[in-house]
Amino acid sequence: MHEELENFERNHVWDLVEPPPNCRPIGTKWGENEMVVRNKVRLVAQDFCQKEGIDYDETFAPLARLEAIRILFAFTASKGFKLQQTDVKSAFLNGFIEDEVYVRQPPGFESAKDRVYKLRKALYGLKQASRAWYARLKSFLLKSGFVMGSVDKTLFLLSRSGDTLLVQIYVDDIIFGGSSHALVSKFAEQMSSEFEMSLMGELQFFLGCRSSKALKEPLSIKLHEGHSE
Repeated sequence: MHEELENFERNHVWDLVEPPPNCRPIGTKWGENEMVVRNKVRLVAQDFCQKEGIDYDETFAPLARLEAIRILFAFTASKGFKLQQTDVKSAFLNGFIEDEVYVRQPPGFESAKDRVYKLRKALYGLKQASRAWYARLKSFLLKSGFVMGSVDKTLFLLSRSGDTLLVQIYVDDIIFGGSSHALVSKFAEQMSSEFEMSLMGELQFFLGCRSSKALKEPLSIKLHEGHSE
């Protein structure tokens, strides 16, 4: 719990303030998030307390379809690109929210009984959390020179001196690859400087599909649907 709250401080998620008149703060609770390595206790907002038009307006965020992922795999294989995979830690805590939202202090960590937290960024559990994170990541990519796909809004393309870099996002999971190792490495460095993230190396497993390169066909990728081990 302490680690989670320290994460909030590092990301400047909220400010402890006096509640304004007629303030209806949203409740918070501690919930366990099953992780591959360990169980992480995460603070989440109780979204059933949110009122549309008051605590949030729009909630939609684009989500990549499996068919689009498969097309990307086929295209990058034909070009000989090596796809890399990364995961942004506590991604939703990076998303700025436009609405004025107040939440109660976390259970067991109330420092001042008459205060509430005013959110700068999204909490897990907020209805607009996914949209806020997508907007933050999209803004970063566009400022970095990427062009967003006209049909698939989760696919981004960067062209530099004849080289190409493709980035596909699926919530907090990101896969990327390109024709230039230097371009790929620079992108990984830029992402790491902007967000706290885990570089997972060459793509092995994504959205229920395991990728394995055919040994006799270097420009092909075989997909196996199933669970990761």
